[in-house]
Amino acid sequence: MYFVYVLRSEVNRNLYKGYTQDLEQRVDQHNRGRTKSTKAFVPWTLVYWEEFIDAIDARKREKYFKTAAGRRFIKKVLLDLK
Repeated sequence: MYFVYVLRSEVNRNLYKGYTQDLEQRVDQHNRGRTKSTKAFVPWTLVYWEEFIDAIDARKREKYFKTAAGRRFIKKVLLDLK
């Protein structure tokens, strides 16, 4: 399985989008500062994820999340969860 995920920094509330096969391990790596692009903003909270069977589909979804339309989608979903 593959996961597309969204993390929120507890430091500045920024969102980070990524994909992985092991969601728990990947979030742990982010929070241990082992990811160059996120280590300055630790700790991170997992706020959203989706599961995929195919890596290609997961990568496409991650790319979508990084577009303007994808950012709007994430914002709407996160507001609906509150």
